[in-house]
Amino acid sequence: MNSMNGTGMVAGPALDRTSHAHRLRRLAGIGFIATLAAMVATTLAAALAQAVGVDFEVPDGGETIPLSGFAVVTGFFSVVGIVIAVALLRWSARPAKRFVWTAVSLTAISLVPPLLSGADTATTTALLGLHLVAATVMIPTLARSLRTRTD
Repeated sequence: MNSMNGTGMVAGPALDRTSHAHRLRRLAGIGFIATLAAMVATTLAAALAQAVGVDFEVPDGGETIPLSGFAVVTGFFSVVGIVIAVALLRWSARPAKRFVWTAVSLTAISLVPPLLSGADTATTTALLGLHLVAATVMIPTLARSLRTRTD
């Protein structure tokens, strides 16, 4: 049902769709800025770890993870987080709360592969820390953006 507001304009479903589209664009924009920040923070932390002697060699194949690999993987999974946040904004009555639970759960699951990789203690510890660096940037930023809706 549409009704006239104080300005003589019709306020109704069209206005709600416009504000919803604006919120989605705003969330995506903030998310992509946070993604860039997480990529930079993770890559810098990995470079610092390398500088103090962490080799990031994973026994499966004996390859060393390059610094660019940290940026790419962080970027990819940060975008996955944005997609989850957008979906929750669209379909959840409590998007911030559900996002935090989902993101923290997925972060906990992401800690398993480094523990199972067979890498040395320094590499495993650094990889666990890098997962937490990215989560520390992305989760609060996206949750804060989702909280503007009534939770």
